[in-house]
Amino acid sequence: MSAPIYAFKANRLNGKEQSIAEYEGKVMIIVNTASKCGFTPQYEGLENLYRQYKDKGLVVLGFPCNQFGAQEPGAGGEIQEFCQLNYGVSFPMFDKIDVNGNDTHPLYDYLKKQAAGVLGTESIKWNFTKFLVDRDGKVIDRFAPTTKPEDMARDVEALL
Repeated sequence: MSAPIYAFKANRLNGKEQSIAEYEGKVMIIVNTASKCGFTPQYEGLENLYRQYKDKGLVVLGFPCNQFGAQEPGAGGEIQEFCQLNYGVSFPMFDKIDVNGNDTHPLYDYLKKQAAGVLGTESIKWNFTKFLVDRDGKVIDRFAPTTKPEDMARDVEALL
């Protein structure tokens, strides 16, 4: 039986629905992103991790979110263009979602329950909160927005 995380679906930036099950057997970094945030340069670090380890089984899944300081105001095409032009993002990017509140995407409801934040809180505090998921679909850890992607390399390598 596959892990519960593989039951979720989300729309890509092009509007096409994609199942998380397509990443079964891979190590995943799932991250809520924004184009106009102080942490936006983390796109570069995430892309570097992705390029360094994708052939060994890593995938980064980016989920734009406009819930923190309205720092992701654009539509799908604008977000895609921004990410590619400024950071060369080639990892999968999904449609804008909510990560907190009544309209939280079901994937994020699941992630937050599996890996609580500081002091056991579930809510996402800011953009670029990162979840690390192993090859079996188990949520291993949650990393704060202040954690640079390159500082996750050892954790990623341990799962590959």
